[in-house]
Amino acid sequence: MAGRIEDYALIGDMQTAALVCRDGTVDWLCLPRFDSHAIFAGLLGTEDHGFWRIGPAHAPDSAPPTSNRRGYRGDSLILESEWDTPRGTVRVTDFMPPRDGAPQLIRIVEGVTGRVPMRSTLRMRFSYGRLVPWVHKHDGRTVAVAGPDSVWFDTSAQTYGKALTTYSDFTVSPGERIAFTISWEPSHKQPPALPEPEQSLEATEDFWREWVEHCTYHGPYREAVVRSLITLKALTYAPTGGIVAAPTTSLPEEIGGVRNWDYRYTWLRDAAITLSSLLRTGYREEARAWREWLLRAVAGDPENLQIMYGIAGERELGEAELDWLPGYENSAPVRVGNGAAHQLQLDVYGEVTEALHLGHMTGLARNDYASLLQLKLIHYLENHWNEPDEGIWEVRGPRRHFVHSKVMAWVAVDRTIKLIESGDADGPLDRWRDLRDDIHRDVCEKGYDKERNTFTQSYGSKELDASLLLIPQMGFLPPDDKRVIGTIEAIQRELSTPDGFILRYPTEGEAAGVDGLPGDEGAFLACSFWMADDLAMIGRVDEARKLFEKLLALRNDLGLLAEEWDPVNQRQVGNFPQAFSHVPLIDTALRLTASGAYGG
Repeated sequence: MAGRIEDYALIGDMQTAALVCRDGTVDWLCLPRFDSHAIFAGLLGTEDHGFWRIGPAHAPDSAPPTSNRRGYRGDSLILESEWDTPRGTVRVTDFMPPRDGAPQLIRIVEGVTGRVPMRSTLRMRFSYGRLVPWVHKHDGRTVAVAGPDSVWFDTSAQTYGKALTTYSDFTVSPGERIAFTISWEPSHKQPPALPEPEQSLEATEDFWREWVEHCTYHGPYREAVVRSLITLKALTYAPTGGIVAAPTTSLPEEIGGVRNWDYRYTWLRDAAITLSSLLRTGYREEARAWREWLLRAVAGDPENLQIMYGIAGERELGEAELDWLPGYENSAPVRVGNGAAHQLQLDVYGEVTEALHLGHMTGLARNDYASLLQLKLIHYLENHWNEPDEGIWEVRGPRRHFVHSKVMAWVAVDRTIKLIESGDADGPLDRWRDLRDDIHRDVCEKGYDKERNTFTQSYGSKELDASLLLIPQMGFLPPDDKRVIGTIEAIQRELSTPDGFILRYPTEGEAAGVDGLPGDEGAFLACSFWMADDLAMIGRVDEARKLFEKLLALRNDLGLLAEEWDPVNQRQVGNFPQAFSHVPLIDTALRLTASGAYGG
């Protein structure tokens, strides 16, 4: 049975990632890319759908013991888990070395005290747990093959097969180290090179140490900021610069519900705000790589901007359901692909333009095509900004005139006007200044409820929406505008959980079904960070700091956050770990530091 979402650790090589539970079980791994088929899909089903556990030996009828301690080695993605047993203490070190060749997951078992009996249980199931591969020996190595994929298993320990599973029973003494490695290779190619676990461990530690040294943030809560930056780096697909929203699919927004989506793609919105955080903390190379990815992804048809793409820029992300998987804690369906890829979400034009603007303002090397792209996007918005769309939250109900979408259309025009005014692009300044004014006027007239002194989710509606918290952050209105303050206070009243965290929008009562889906969801962590930002901007700094610290307390023991927080069951929900949660954590820390919220 899969653990709670917050029980998992992330390891990865910036091309794919694995989730490791507290009991030493790898329950999720897609090879060779984030969006490839999983060879371990136990996270979304049962052990029959694939897993790999290494831990102290235990009775067959008992649950595997959970580690007594675990943590990352310094500022890295090298996971160390320790078990204290009646016979001694043992450590397992899990990591995926940044790669030039075959992807590898390496697990090193080390005796600390005593003599500890251990077991490795490896059950590979390809195609998201559907296929049992052909497992056989090849030149003394174990290989599993199914269709185009092969996974090679290497260890110095003795192994044996039983019930379509590969086992190894062994004992470790103090100082003894035994390594286990799986490597992926296309099945038609020659075997991958024999792994060198100890050298790979040293190289992986060096990589992360050197990468973290580039961080320019040295303010309060630096540990939380750095862990979030490492997580964002881990979610970057190194060959192209694309950034996935999360390394998982179908972890539910409501346990037992149907709000289960595939997040292993590059959302322009998520990637753009990630770029913002990376630039402001010293990571210009990642920002440059993302900009190049963007220009390639939208090349040839920039006016027909998709809200998301594959990690190499693929446009077709057809959605399907895997009916052989029961889902995480029976939260079905399990989906791969994402049908929202072809939705109209006008806000992405603003997010992309804001990211390009920030790159320009922070001295990212000029790219003439990036400036041309901005101009093309505004030419499109001129004729489409006043259309209804699906909005930031990808509703599967009718299109609406979402206020946030209009605000971000204004942002796109405003930032492009600034680009032209700087002399780095040419465009119809007067016409676009009029367009900027028209959008602003339209939002203030049609998206604002004078009686309640708040902006609303969409034109003509009474519902609120947490995306309205971005109005002052985007510069649409100043923080001290009474309409901004009224909106912040209305969202606090109507969209807060008892713990003070923020829902995206109402899903109960008269608002039920507003997004075209049944059921509810948890508090959205990004929105809760936005609230802390807004509170700081309107001078309620102590309140902002307290909310921020409550949000930090929701992280698991390794500093990781999913998409949402279930206030009833007091647990993380949604895909994990989530870029859209870690980015605003960084942004809020930077804003609170600048505001002097931490005092001495």
